[in-house]
Amino acid sequence: MNSPDVLTITLVQQNIIWEDKERNLLQLDSLLQNSKKTDLIVLPELFSTGFTMNVKPLSEGINGRTVQWLKQKSTDIGCYIIGSTIIKENHHYYNRLLFVTPEGNIFYYDKRHLFSMGEEDKYFTKGTKRLIVEVNGWRVCPLICYDLRFPVWSRNKNEYDLLIYVANWPAVRQNVWQNLLVARSIENQCYTLGVNRVGIDGKGIEYIGESILITAKGEILFKASNKEMVKTLELNFEALESFRGKFPVLSDRDDFLIQDETR
Repeated sequence: MNSPDVLTITLVQQNIIWEDKERNLLQLDSLLQNSKKTDLIVLPELFSTGFTMNVKPLSEGINGRTVQWLKQKSTDIGCYIIGSTIIKENHHYYNRLLFVTPEGNIFYYDKRHLFSMGEEDKYFTKGTKRLIVEVNGWRVCPLICYDLRFPVWSRNKNEYDLLIYVANWPAVRQNVWQNLLVARSIENQCYTLGVNRVGIDGKGIEYIGESILITAKGEILFKASNKEMVKTLELNFEALESFRGKFPVLSDRDDFLIQDETR
């Protein structure tokens, strides 16, 4: 077990196979087979299907195949694991991020900002509340892809230490990806991890990865290349707290309420 001051995270930069759950899960089994000891594994957005709007045949309930795989993988490796998948609930479809514990508990976050230019808003129902989960003393806030463009939603009210974005962020807007992740780190005084996919999807859209870990100062600790990979990294809580203590900008933040947010 790691010291409470250190969080070990493993990012999976995956080449997602279009709309093929079984092959994607087998691929992840292979990628994670020799992964290092870790506290938290982070998978990309819609890791078992790709960013598809073909929701009816590819969706599942909370006890479906992808969810059961996440629970089994979390138990087998002995760590937390997160990633988003298409969930159907009460006749609605959600791009739902599942935060699974080694004990088999499931917390979830439904994507708030649906990508209207890709017609995501026509097929999915948006979420109304954020999720913050404690992992070995670290407070973790996971969000999904397009959420990155909306800083109000991620605003840190001294609620979390690590902000995570799981994504299918296309190559054509890759410079925006890094710039916004750096901004979210600085303005929220937290570590920020962005986990993106690689490859070309069924619509011909290219993704070049560049998954990235950034400090609260906006410094890049790690940036992946354009290839499928698994990478394990360490976050230092003492360094984060020291910086927050010396430069406590969060204490001068503006307070606000989001009208339709339920907590």
